[in-house]
Amino acid sequence: MTLSPDEILGYDNYPARVRQILDTGLALTKENLGYAYGSADPTNGGMDCSGFIYYLLTENGFKDVPRDSSEQYVWVRKAGDFNAVLSRHEDTFELDALKPGDLLFWSGTYNIDRDPPITHTMIYLGREKRTKKRVMIGSSDGRTYDGKQRFGVSVFDFKMPPPPNSGDAKISPVFVGYGRIPGLSED
Repeated sequence: MTLSPDEILGYDNYPARVRQILDTGLALTKENLGYAYGSADPTNGGMDCSGFIYYLLTENGFKDVPRDSSEQYVWVRKAGDFNAVLSRHEDTFELDALKPGDLLFWSGTYNIDRDPPITHTMIYLGREKRTKKRVMIGSSDGRTYDGKQRFGVSVFDFKMPPPPNSGDAKISPVFVGYGRIPGLSED
């Protein structure tokens, strides 16, 4: 599933570099790519979440992009432009600084022992004109867009995960926060 730039609120006013990155990502959503764990190459027929981000950024000239979501999170944190989100509400002030092109991070989307325990990443697109809902692009093995489950490279709804339904925090998705792509110039 994809959107065209004219379906995204204010897309023409995004910084040129952000549009370039998001245009590359939106083009990938048209290629019918599946979810392929461990892949960062569309010629494999699919990519995983961090592989999508890795490919998107390296294709757009970013150097030293880490390959997995946990390392990408550390990369953004070390660059110093990260916003932690503790709330589970869509209208939290903690999302006020969220900008198109920001990298988004989750923990607990699957069970893995890693430190930091970041398990999922996507890139923020902005708000859909039609619904005013926040949307993102990336690769997923089952997130939704417009109420329909999607697998692979697609546009997805950006919404806060529900409260944990088990005592095991390892298998309960939590949105951790967002940050600017290190080295992204805003002009």
